[in-house]
Amino acid sequence: MRWDHLADDDTTPARGTANPALFGTDVVTTRTFDTPEFRGITFHEVRARSIVNRVPGASRMPFEWTVNPYRGCTHACVYCFARKTHSYLDLDTGLGFDSQIVVKVNAPELLRGQLGSRQWHGAHIAMGTNVDCYQRAEGRYRLMPGIIAALRDHANPFSILTKGTLILRDLELLRQAAEVTEVGISVSVGFLDDELWRTVEPGTPSPERRLDVVRVLGDHGIGCGVLMAPVIPFIGDRPEQLRATVRAIAAAGATSVTPLVLHLRPGAREWFMGWLAEHHPRLVPRYERMYAAGAYAPTWYQRRITRQVHELAAEFGIGPADRGAPRRISLPDDTATAAAVAGPTQLTLL
Repeated sequence: MRWDHLADDDTTPARGTANPALFGTDVVTTRTFDTPEFRGITFHEVRARSIVNRVPGASRMPFEWTVNPYRGCTHACVYCFARKTHSYLDLDTGLGFDSQIVVKVNAPELLRGQLGSRQWHGAHIAMGTNVDCYQRAEGRYRLMPGIIAALRDHANPFSILTKGTLILRDLELLRQAAEVTEVGISVSVGFLDDELWRTVEPGTPSPERRLDVVRVLGDHGIGCGVLMAPVIPFIGDRPEQLRATVRAIAAAGATSVTPLVLHLRPGAREWFMGWLAEHHPRLVPRYERMYAAGAYAPTWYQRRITRQVHELAAEFGIGPADRGAPRRISLPDDTATAAAVAGPTQLTLL
């Protein structure tokens, strides 16, 4: 196993990092826990040397800096683009990605130090863009409270994307942060189909529970958008499926809905196609044709899905608002309600 890879999660360390290596073998502790929720999972506890990472210039991400306290993810989404990053440590990108979890145990203290550096100028930090920072491991390691507190104390803007319900544990911290800086929260819900969820996202809370998160956040004055991702071609893209999903998103009180069509990068592509061959073998040739040119579905298909979702969002009362504008969490005494439908996009988010 390689612990000296020079780049973290497809990003590069923040300015001022003395050593670009992630961590050395002398600071790795491997643990297993014999409890039902962690059975079969191995945790590699490390002390990272950098936690604020720059997104590569060629990336489609709409932000420049990220924080990723974990590598690998027990959500086990078969399409997760981050699977490739496990190969950088000579770890398996299939089951290994789902069960070999790297935990950066010093992430909160390291972030606090980097935010206080003279070389840091308060840029927006995105979280949950590689693997979910509220995956199952967070219930044990509790890294996010310290991370959010550091961002709050430095009034540093940030956003979180998650499929996890554990974010509700940190509700009060999020409200405190929103009083001093720009905070954006999004939950990922691509479909409602129960059978599809159980096979393609087996380690995640159900779509209904994720929409409950949106509802609870809204009830507490915290606006939450929904990343409708992924829309899975020929499996989750029928008009009635899109309608049901957007209707449920609207009913949960989401401030926005942004559709994203499934994309298949190397690493994720092989794992997803294996799943497809097992569960929907007749679709394999269609997928080979659709993704023959690369990781993304054809532009015409993406535009069609985007148009359908936008029309449904308008029908159910979500949007429009200024596209791409920064969004501040609304506190209970605010009277304005943020509502937006994002434009066409190919963001590579979780």
